[in-house]
Amino acid sequence: MQNSCIVGASSAPRMGIGLDSSVTPLRHGNLSLIQSTDFFYPLVDDPYIMGKITCANVLSDVYAMGVVNCDNMLMLLGVSQKLTDKERDAIIPLIICGFKDLAEEADTCVSGGQTVVNPWLTIGGVATSVCNSDEFIMPDNAEVGDVLVLTKPLGTQIAVNAHQWLDKPEIWNRIQGVVSEDDVRKAYQRAMSSMARLNRIAAKLMHKYGAHGATDVTGFGILGHAKNLASVQKRAVDFVICKLPIIAKIAVIAQTCGINFSLLQGYSAETSGGLLVVLPREQAAAYCAEMEQQEGRSAWIIGSVECGSRTARIVDEPTVLEVPDVERELELW
Repeated sequence: MQNSCIVGASSAPRMGIGLDSSVTPLRHGNLSLIQSTDFFYPLVDDPYIMGKITCANVLSDVYAMGVVNCDNMLMLLGVSQKLTDKERDAIIPLIICGFKDLAEEADTCVSGGQTVVNPWLTIGGVATSVCNSDEFIMPDNAEVGDVLVLTKPLGTQIAVNAHQWLDKPEIWNRIQGVVSEDDVRKAYQRAMSSMARLNRIAAKLMHKYGAHGATDVTGFGILGHAKNLASVQKRAVDFVICKLPIIAKIAVIAQTCGINFSLLQGYSAETSGGLLVVLPREQAAAYCAEMEQQEGRSAWIIGSVECGSRTARIVDEPTVLEVPDVERELELW
């Protein structure tokens, strides 16, 4: 979908369908309403962690706008009719608790929402922030010479699927020659850890280092979201991606499992992925260094902004960065 930008009566920017959050100028002073909603199906075994992943995913849409403080959250919950009473009473409170706990970590609160009975279990939410004009960053100011920074590794969908394949011999037999069960379980733990981590510090540092825009990497894959972001730029630029940071062992799984995830082509879906941030070249290394200092996790310069026609591409042979690049006993990252 393409982004819609118009200018309201207040001459403040209004942004609607297409990118991460809507931006609505308010009637009261120099204020705008930044808002987004998201929901999806569960993808990990732990209901509490699933609640945290859901909350992180919803908040990422406002963080992609450089919004650091979320004023309110709502939770959306579809309780499956297929759950027994015992399953429902065990699972649903854990999902709610995980969502609530991560909201508190983000210094916001859940004030309500909606719960319905549904054929499938679905979870999601709404994030809302009221901001002055200097509290958010419009995503359309990329300049030739800027660079692209990614704040979380790719490969979450494949890590989750590979963990499920441990119980499916017909698929597991295809990959057991290149990875061990321990490799798969560790990749799954890394994926859960990454998906449940907030992008709040990444958003805060966007202001400090003068970011020219950002998006979060989720269901369209890194190239899909890069194309969406490139399509709304004021200047005629292209985003060129030359490096792909990927959770360790996931690239080789993708190449041998016999399923076309299009990971190296940039279209493998992610859940609660990192921010893809457009930064001035001279600020990017400092941004990545401070991310690692504050988060204890890496961020990577993965590409550049060039003259073009408002699209994005991955080079023919991108460099795959295994994350982490060195395995350490008893350490996840």
